[in-house]
Amino acid sequence: MNRDTICVQGGYTPGNGEPRQIPIIQSTTFKYATSEDMGKLFDLEADGYFYSRLQNPTCDLVAKKICELEGGTAAMLTSSGQAANFFALFNICEAGDHIVASSTIYCGTFNLISVTMKKMGIEATFVDPLCTEEELNAAFRPNTKVVFGETIANPALTVLDIEKFAKAAHAHGVPLIVDNTFPTPVNCRPFEWGADIVTHSTTKYMDGHGAVLGGAIVDGGKFDWMAHAEKFPGLCTPDDSYHGITYAERFGKEGAFITKATAQLMRDFGSMQSPMNAYMLNLGLESLHVRMQRHCENGMAVAKFLESHPKVAYVNYCGLESSPYHALAEKYLPNGSCGVVSFGLAGGREAASTFMKELKLAAIETHVADARTCCLNPASSTHRQMNDEQLAAAGVPAELVRMSCGLESAEDLIADISQALDKI
Repeated sequence: MNRDTICVQGGYTPGNGEPRQIPIIQSTTFKYATSEDMGKLFDLEADGYFYSRLQNPTCDLVAKKICELEGGTAAMLTSSGQAANFFALFNICEAGDHIVASSTIYCGTFNLISVTMKKMGIEATFVDPLCTEEELNAAFRPNTKVVFGETIANPALTVLDIEKFAKAAHAHGVPLIVDNTFPTPVNCRPFEWGADIVTHSTTKYMDGHGAVLGGAIVDGGKFDWMAHAEKFPGLCTPDDSYHGITYAERFGKEGAFITKATAQLMRDFGSMQSPMNAYMLNLGLESLHVRMQRHCENGMAVAKFLESHPKVAYVNYCGLESSPYHALAEKYLPNGSCGVVSFGLAGGREAASTFMKELKLAAIETHVADARTCCLNPASSTHRQMNDEQLAAAGVPAELVRMSCGLESAEDLIADISQALDKI
C-alpha cells in the first residue's frame, strides 16, 4: 500500500464484529490454561503475551504500522525516543566496543553515547556528517560495532548522507542505525538507502500533538549478523539468560534484532510504552501524511522569510537552495523535510532572548514537532551542559534559535516572527 494508506489503515485489520479502532489492552498480565502453554511463550516457541513489560497487543499493532511505514521486517515500541536509541545501540554493543556517530546528533543522544555508555565501557568517535569517505573510514576501529546518525539532526538540521555512511558501515562489517524522527517515513525511508536499523522518537511528529511520550525501533531485516558472527556475540552465540537461544540462528536476519531487544533488553530495563500511549500514538499516525505536508509548507515559508530579513545572520533549512545540505535533501527528501527551522540572530544570545520573549503565537518549550509552533534557544536550555567547543561541533552556537513550525497559518506565523524581530 501507499504510505498514505498505511498511515490510516496499516498494522491492524479488524475481523468480523471486532473493534474498528485498535483496542486498548490495558492489562499487566495474561491468563493461560496450563503452565505448559505459558512455558512455550517463555521459550519463544509460541506467539502470545504473558506480561506487558515485554509485549502488549496494543503496542504490537502500532509497532506493526510503523514497521510497514518504514518498510521493515520487525519493530517494537519503547517508552521514549531516548530509550529506543539506547536499546538499538546496546542491543549490539557491550563493554569494550566502539561506536562511530555523527557529531551533530541530538544532545540527549550525544550524552547517552559520550557519557553514559562510556561509563559502561563503550567508547565513541564523532565525525562531521559532511566528512569525506576517507575521514569517515578513518574513524573505525577493530572493535567498532555500529554507526549512528540522524536523517535530519536536531537542532542543527544537518542532513545525513545515508548512502555514504551505510557504505562505510558495511565495508567494516557493521550496521548503520538512523534516527528518522524529523522526516518520518512519510518523507524518507532510510532502509531504501542502505540503513539497517531505524529509530524514532514517536513523541514528535508521529504523535503530533504533544500528548504522549514514546519511541520505536524498526529492523530492516537485511543485515547478516551471522556473516559477522565474531563481532556480534550477543546475537550470534547462545544467550545464557534466555535458555541458550542464539537469536540470529532461531529468528534469522528478519527477526533476530527485535526479538533480542524485546526478550533481553526490555525484560531487564523495562522501558516499555504503555498501551494507552500506543493508542494515542496511533491516532496521530492516522493523520501523519497530511500533517507532514503542512509542516513542510510552513517550514519553507518561514525559512524564506527569515533568509531575507536583515536581523537574521543565517538560516538552517535544507529546503533552501542556499543550504549546504540542499543537494542531499533533494536526493533523500524530495517531498520535503520537516517543519523545523533553525536560525542565528545577528545580535547574538541577547537578541535571541529578546526575540523569543516577544513572540505571541510560538511558545518557548522543550519540545519540537507537534501541531503548535514552539521555539527554543538550545544553548541556554537543552544544550546548556555543552561547552562552546561542543556546541560548535553540534551545530548549535549561542545565537541559534530552533523554531518548530506547527499547523497554524503560515501568514500568521510570519507576522508573529516579524513583530518579534522588530523588538530587537
